[in-house]
Amino acid sequence: MSSFLDKIDSPADLRRLARSDLRGLADELRACVIDNVSKTGGHLSSNLGTVELTVALHYVFNTPEDRIVWDVGHQTYPHKILTGRRSRMPTLRQLGGLSGFPKRDESPYDTFGTAHSSTSISAALGMAIAARQKGETRFAVAVIGDGAMTAGMVFEAMNNAGVEDCKLLVILNDNDMSISPPVGALNRYLAQLMSGRFYATAKNVGKNVLKAAPPLFELAKRFEEHAKGMVVPATLFEKFGFNYIGPIDGHDLESLIPTLENIKHLQGPQFLHVVTKKGQGYKLAEADPVAYHGPGKFDPAVGLVPPAVQSKTTFTQVFGQWLCDMAEHDNRLVGVTPAMREGSGMVEFHKRFPDRYYDVGIAEQHAVTFAAGLACEGLKPVVAIYSTFLQRGYDQLIHDVALQNLPVVFALDRAGLVGADGATHAGAYDIAFIRCIPNMALACPADERECRQLLSTAYAQNHPVAVRYPRGAGAGTEPLESLEGLPYGQAEIRRQGSGIAILAFGTLLYPALQAAEQLNATVVNMRWVKPLDTDVLLQIAQTHDYLVTVEEGAVMGGAGSAVSEALNAAGLTKSLLQLGLPDHFIDHGDPLKLLALQGLDAPGIEASIRHRWP
Repeated sequence: MSSFLDKIDSPADLRRLARSDLRGLADELRACVIDNVSKTGGHLSSNLGTVELTVALHYVFNTPEDRIVWDVGHQTYPHKILTGRRSRMPTLRQLGGLSGFPKRDESPYDTFGTAHSSTSISAALGMAIAARQKGETRFAVAVIGDGAMTAGMVFEAMNNAGVEDCKLLVILNDNDMSISPPVGALNRYLAQLMSGRFYATAKNVGKNVLKAAPPLFELAKRFEEHAKGMVVPATLFEKFGFNYIGPIDGHDLESLIPTLENIKHLQGPQFLHVVTKKGQGYKLAEADPVAYHGPGKFDPAVGLVPPAVQSKTTFTQVFGQWLCDMAEHDNRLVGVTPAMREGSGMVEFHKRFPDRYYDVGIAEQHAVTFAAGLACEGLKPVVAIYSTFLQRGYDQLIHDVALQNLPVVFALDRAGLVGADGATHAGAYDIAFIRCIPNMALACPADERECRQLLSTAYAQNHPVAVRYPRGAGAGTEPLESLEGLPYGQAEIRRQGSGIAILAFGTLLYPALQAAEQLNATVVNMRWVKPLDTDVLLQIAQTHDYLVTVEEGAVMGGAGSAVSEALNAAGLTKSLLQLGLPDHFIDHGDPLKLLALQGLDAPGIEASIRHRWP
């Protein structure tokens, strides 16, 4: 049994420990994270990298009175363990269990719900200013990774924060670089010195004295910037109005704690740069932090074992292979991704076509407009992006791509429910938000073969087209090797029945076919939400009494709404049942179970139809 962790039910218990005990606590906390993630799956490398930082933050700050906002939040497992949720860690990312991200209704210590990156500084600044306005003295701390710093929203927030006198601390968790010699004893001393009140007071007194002689003040200011710049990359953040401190070793509690304690006494926005290592303390994760970023279940003593044979090709793999094949065929093709190379299946493309591969960092808005610029000059950009992340580039999708009718292909991975990542990552809204944009088209392949074919169809168009497909594998249909597409905007009748017709959009075609067997219903594989195949739709509407639409997307404004609008435009009044995702957020859990709970498996579709028309 652990000797320290068992005593911790809240950060208040942590703060009662002697500082000399914290190293032992951190070791136990790291072991607890490894043990739990090996049983449930989840994010590992990032969590192992933030153990000491988490301990230090809760030890120094009076949480939850002092607010901590974790950017993205996939590195908060140590935080969850220290804030009273250790016993529930075996339920992590399971149906009804703990979320893999901070969640306000899960704990008062989760001060802001996160899962998309680069929001922490904006949120923490809002909290800090709210505290000032209410006359409260609490701190707001934003913990942000170096990858998230690429987003424009971060710089918007820092630009705003730099002119505000509030208790805001931004901690840059820099895990992209190794802990180099400057992050050692000398730098620890410098960080503590620069975070101390004597340094801050002397600095302010010196400024006031020298302001009387502007040339001397400017000279001193430049000297300070360049002197600090010789040992730290301070200048950029100080230009935003922050007091920069660091970099310091993010695994050294003897450096972290005194520095944080000093910062608590400083005025104005502070910026602390800590350097950590992904996978810290678990050699296998240290050696391959990408593989251990989000592993499934594994034996910690053995590590990750590659599956012997992968029975089904995933949609992501289908896209990756198509991208390489089309790039071989057409040298105008360029691939764009906002920091999702592995997740979007672009590793092989990057390897084979490095001069045509562009990872723009976590900057979805820029990715969309960058693709628009490429298209303006005659290239054929393919933007590989998760459905949930395209939401972040919506203005650019409308204003920069669709309004100018530019031929950009959007490969929307993770459409529909995504399982363990939950509501923050669900691709529930793309059908509704894309189909209302003029010039845009949207395809919904039913299986792997259609995915490849519809990508080719999309690429052949001279206007923007999105192709949406889910995470994981589908029905298992083997993609063709050719680059032939399917007819643009055309549906197909997959099963002929009578009375009832089910119009299926995307991979729910297959449960719809199963339900249709029990109902003797007609099934149409619609393939396209926009343009809708109105010829087939009207033919079906005129020969069937009841129509059902099925989609793995929000019902409100979705594909079913498109069908209803088309019927109304044609002057047809039909009894229409629209099945899809309801008007509430759906939490994490097994994707098939979640679909069943929404009535979107074969028995659920059948039951909904029988209930509507007994």
